Amino acid sequence: MTGKARYAVFGGADALFETLYGKEGVAGARRRYGALVEGMGALEGGGGSGGFRFFTAPGRTELGGNHTDHNRGKVLAASIQLDQAAIALPRDDGVVFFRSTGFPDVRVRLSGPGGPDLGPKEEERGTTEALVRGIAAEFAAGGTAVGGFSANADSTVLPGSGLSSSAAVEVLLGRIFDNLYGGGKRTALEIARMGQKAENRYFGKPCGLMDQAACASGGAVAIDFGDAEHPALTRIGFDPAAAGYAVCVVDTRGSHADLTPDYAAIPAEMKAAAAFFGKDTLSELDRETVLAGAAALRRACGDRGLLRALHFFDENRRVDAMTAALKKLDAPSSAAGAAGGSAFFEYLDLVNESGDSSWELLQNVYPPKDPAAQGLCVALALSRDHFRKRGLRGACRVHGGGFAGTIQAYMPLDALEAYRRDMEAVFGEGAVTALRIRPLGAVELLTGVMDAAP
Repeated sequence: MTGKARYAVFGGADALFETLYGKEGVAGARRRYGALVEGMGALEGGGGSGGFRFFTAPGRTELGGNHTDHNRGKVLAASIQLDQAAIALPRDDGVVFFRSTGFPDVRVRLSGPGGPDLGPKEEERGTTEALVRGIAAEFAAGGTAVGGFSANADSTVLPGSGLSSSAAVEVLLGRIFDNLYGGGKRTALEIARMGQKAENRYFGKPCGLMDQAACASGGAVAIDFGDAEHPALTRIGFDPAAAGYAVCVVDTRGSHADLTPDYAAIPAEMKAAAAFFGKDTLSELDRETVLAGAAALRRACGDRGLLRALHFFDENRRVDAMTAALKKLDAPSSAAGAAGGSAFFEYLDLVNESGDSSWELLQNVYPPKDPAAQGLCVALALSRDHFRKRGLRGACRVHGGGFAGTIQAYMPLDALEAYRRDMEAVFGEGAVTALRIRPLGAVELLTGVMDAAP
């Protein structure tokens, strides 16, 4: 396909691309999706000139609720313009072939001579192959006979950035399976839960559901995981730019190697604290009960277990307060008025509180086994210094799992470039990425456009 034909295919999709990626991202989206179409000809099982299906699944930014979902707590998160985009074509040989730019090809045979082959495989643990097989198994368990497909994908979700590149892949795969073989009937939370279960049981990572739920749902969402089977999800209109602010992440370029035990220790210690009081998760307790038993809890679970439990309760309260502030900000009567501005600054204060709690109580800003590696602490300290020296009303907090990776920061739009210069002088060129909240989660799009191409 020539460059001119590529633009002809996607030229009519500019309005959709602007919704997904912003006005500044339209031209790049045309080139990107066009390149994926061209690449289908060289893909195993991807031959042909039409019938392609187009999918996208965003990364997510965590706005509040750091490490609360795994104990049935509350989170506030939003999907972003950085995404995993894919073109897929069904195939009838029971094989999934998944190619993503810059990563090794993934090939998984879902069935063999003896029938479906969907059980966990030890040799696949920690791989994308495990996610493919695990998600297919979830569909099969629900009565959907999934088949194979070939997909050509490209991700702009920065790996290791706390923007949930793995969850984006999971909900993308789930949406492809569902729309190709399940009638597209699954809700965002159903797709999210399939991804979580695949990551837990097949991939081998004990994650919560927040990442997948935010990636699958789209927009800003408050999620209460108190009912494990039916989390309550509330959509909230939130556009930081409308308040005159930019939100970004700063990649401190720290290593994520061997951090799984540190991540796993957080839910384990929180649940151990709950078990001390005869409960499964901290959501079944309250702060006062834990404080009343603090002396005995310290002896049973250690000081860090107690502190992490206190973080859980405080962070849940903050999510409620942040949600309330954003609802006031979203109210039509306060869109440009004093109430809206006050609500946004209230929200920023809560963002800073969340950052303090993760640093002081949750203690996930540097790896315990390597206390000399404190890139997140440096980024938080430099951000606060930047705001103070320039008299800015800003905010910053650890972003995502923590220990290494990224922080999140808010600052006035006209101050973004100065902040970028300061942070990249320390962490390197490209360390700062501005985010945009997009309204669509994991969806199929552009169906049939390729068939009409010249």
